[in-house]
Amino acid sequence: MDMPRNGFKQRLKDQHLQLGLFLGLAHPLAAEILAGCGFDFLLIDAEHGPNDLRSVQAQLQAIAAYPVQAVVRPPQHDSALIKQLLGIGVQTLLAPMVDSAAQAKALVAAMRYPPNGMRGVGTGLERGARWNGIDDYLAQADAEMCLMVQVESRTGIANLAAILQVEGVDGVFIGPADLAASMGHPGQTAHPEVKTAIEGAIATIRAAGKAAGIFCADSTLAAAYRAGGCNVLAVGADTSLLRNAALDLVNTFKPASGSAAGASY
Repeated sequence: MDMPRNGFKQRLKDQHLQLGLFLGLAHPLAAEILAGCGFDFLLIDAEHGPNDLRSVQAQLQAIAAYPVQAVVRPPQHDSALIKQLLGIGVQTLLAPMVDSAAQAKALVAAMRYPPNGMRGVGTGLERGARWNGIDDYLAQADAEMCLMVQVESRTGIANLAAILQVEGVDGVFIGPADLAASMGHPGQTAHPEVKTAIEGAIATIRAAGKAAGIFCADSTLAAAYRAGGCNVLAVGADTSLLRNAALDLVNTFKPASGSAAGASY
């Protein structure tokens, strides 16, 4: 059996634009519906969404037949959890709250087998290795693993240059909501100070030859970040799509309901 190739990582290397959607509903049927909608990647969120190992695996299985790449955001940097995620078939991680090069190095090590890392060997029990069905999995696996680290604080921005020097970091994803809060502007991701910090970070990331990503549901702002070199754009979430569509529908028939006020990001 051939090793699954990481199309997301290859597109990062080729500097192609990739558009994606966060998945927080934690349900394989919702994931499968969205897998056929034309996104380049679907990001299964276990940091803020109610996802666990079983729900992540079910969603990986649901979208496997579709031409869309899976990315998973774990809730923390726990190496044991990362080992389990790779074991169920995750090849690309978006690690949240990375503030230092030391944290980035630890994440790289958690995703690689010895002697280059500390990932434990248990391929006979793991979907990622197709239960030893993939020829030479141990020799091929590290090359297909992709790590994007999420920088989303003043500290992370200050340490960005050092983080970018870590071998094995394939890209940096800016978290605008947490960054805005860290900068004293909670809920104001388009604040001029926040926007300037994001634009500067994207320029630094691209100058280092790495991929730059961000979550941005505002099409005008996203276009500006894209023009600045950002090539990984998460443009929405399944939860918000469902809520906003439901509000639009109910307000079509009940225009005086006043519910639309909660529809924005």
